[in-house]
Amino acid sequence: MLQGKNYCITRKNLKAHELLGLEATVAESTDKSRVGMQGKIVNETKNTLVLETAHGERSLPKREVKLEIALGDEKASLDCSEIMQRPEDRVKYHAR
Repeated sequence: MLQGKNYCITRKNLKAHELLGLEATVAESTDKSRVGMQGKIVNETKNTLVLETAHGERSLPKREVKLEIALGDEKASLDCSEIMQRPEDRVKYHAR
């Protein structure tokens, strides 16, 4: 769980939350060179996530990656193909 003054991100509500600023590691990808890539999520579109890594920004197609997201002391898995909506529309689909 990652908790701030006005929010609480858990494994259960991760898909409906803002992902920008979260630390992530590529756990699985159709492109094996991406596996293990880690950094901070700095941008998101309908089809991509951008990680700021030690080697610069890297764009990741959501359709092709599964991420491990750091939520405080916990880790949460996120199949990015399940969040292929505009970030502002995700709440409509995943807030249930």
